[in-house]
Amino acid sequence: MIIDTHMHENKYSFDSLVSFDEILEQAKKVGLDGICITNHDNADLIKETGSFFYKEGILVLVGAEVLTTKGDIVVFGVEDLPRETFEPNKLTPEELLTIVNNHNGAAIAAHPYRTNNRGLGDNIKSVAHILDGVEAFNGSTPPHHNLMAYTTATECSLGILGASDCHVKNKVGCYATEFNCEIKTMNDFIKALKSKNYCPVILKDNGYERINIYDTLK
Repeated sequence: MIIDTHMHENKYSFDSLVSFDEILEQAKKVGLDGICITNHDNADLIKETGSFFYKEGILVLVGAEVLTTKGDIVVFGVEDLPRETFEPNKLTPEELLTIVNNHNGAAIAAHPYRTNNRGLGDNIKSVAHILDGVEAFNGSTPPHHNLMAYTTATECSLGILGASDCHVKNKVGCYATEFNCEIKTMNDFIKALKSKNYCPVILKDNGYERINIYDTLK
């Protein structure tokens, strides 16, 4: 099952240029089984849709991308994130991850080595024991920074994911994650993230392929 685990639609992410319907249309076109809408610093979409639903045969999972004092973390399974979680207030990574774990949710370090002060970077190592995975292949991040994320995830024995981080239509599904189990609900998804039984994939002309890290550097 192939899911793009980090995406932004333009109703609740101010910097996105793509609508939810356009994301869904492109997801079907490229062959995704599921999409994760993870808007910036809010969980407002959950209030409208719930944490998961199906539309046109695609599983839609709703989380949030939260900017902490050290960088962005994508979280799932927490429908009532407190207001002080979001900007202009910021939690430390430890504070946010404690909330997520107390709600039996799951958390992924987003684009950790991006150089815009939005990645955890080596701070991953200090929270690896309460983090579920690392977005090692991000569609809006240079290849060498993705490789750094892959290396840190491997060193910390964390799950390795791929995601588009799309803000425009043509980025939808450029990277994604292949899960080796059936996922029908948010609880299924959280269990799958914690299992680490998945791998990043890249969209090619003939569909999705498991990533050869050397190809990503070309």
